[in-house]
Amino acid sequence: EMGVVTPEHPYPVWVEQGGPATIVPMFVLYDYTFLPEGANSKAEGLKIARDRNVVATDEFLLSSEPFATRDAWCRDRLRYTRKRLEDLDWMTPTVLVNHFPLVREPCDALFYPEFSLWCGTTETADWHTRYNAVCSVYGHLHIPRTTWYDDVRFEEVSVGYPREWAQRKPYSWLRQILPVPHYPPGYLNEFGGHFEITEQMRVSAKRFRERLAKERASD
Repeated sequence: EMGVVTPEHPYPVWVEQGGPATIVPMFVLYDYTFLPEGANSKAEGLKIARDRNVVATDEFLLSSEPFATRDAWCRDRLRYTRKRLEDLDWMTPTVLVNHFPLVREPCDALFYPEFSLWCGTTETADWHTRYNAVCSVYGHLHIPRTTWYDDVRFEEVSVGYPREWAQRKPYSWLRQILPVPHYPPGYLNEFGGHFEITEQMRVSAKRFRERLAKERASD
C-alpha cells in the first residue's frame, strides 16, 4: 500500500533507461568477520575493540530474538538471501541493495578500524560479481561516495546525522543508480566522496589520526 519493497517481496525489475535490472533489496546483517588487525576470531576482535573503547550501540540495543546471537541471525539471512539470488535469471543484471557494504574495502576509510566488526560479513565478498551486479548500493558508514571494486560500481548513499552535515553535507540527498551516472571531472573527491574536502577538514583529520595513534601507542 505504501509502495515500499522489502527483502521478502518479489524483486522488481527496472525496465526504464539503463535496464533491465533486477532490484534486490536485502537485509544481510553482520557476523563479526570484518576483524580488526591482530584478531583471528569474533572473541578476539571484540576484546580488541572494547579495550580501545570502540563498541557499537548494537551491542546494547539490537535484539537478535528469536536467534541466540546476531551472527546466527546473519547466517539465517545469508541462507535466505543466497537462495533467492540463485533463483534469479542470471542473464539479467542486478542492483544489490543492503544496509551494510557487501565488501570490506569501504571500511578502510573509518577512523576507528575496529568498528568494521559491525559493518558486514565476509560471506558476501563476491556477491557483486557472482550475482551479476551492475551496482551495489549500501549505507551504514555515513561516508557518501562512489567507488569501484572488481569493475562494479558501489554507491554509499547514507544521509548521515545532522551533526555531520555541517562539515561535509553531500552535494545531493538523492543518488542516481540507473542509468549509470556520468560524473563530471572533479565532481567526486579523491576518495570518491560526494562532498568537498576543505583544507580545514584535512588538518582536522590529520590531527585526529595523530592524537589517536599517540593514545594507542601509550596503551
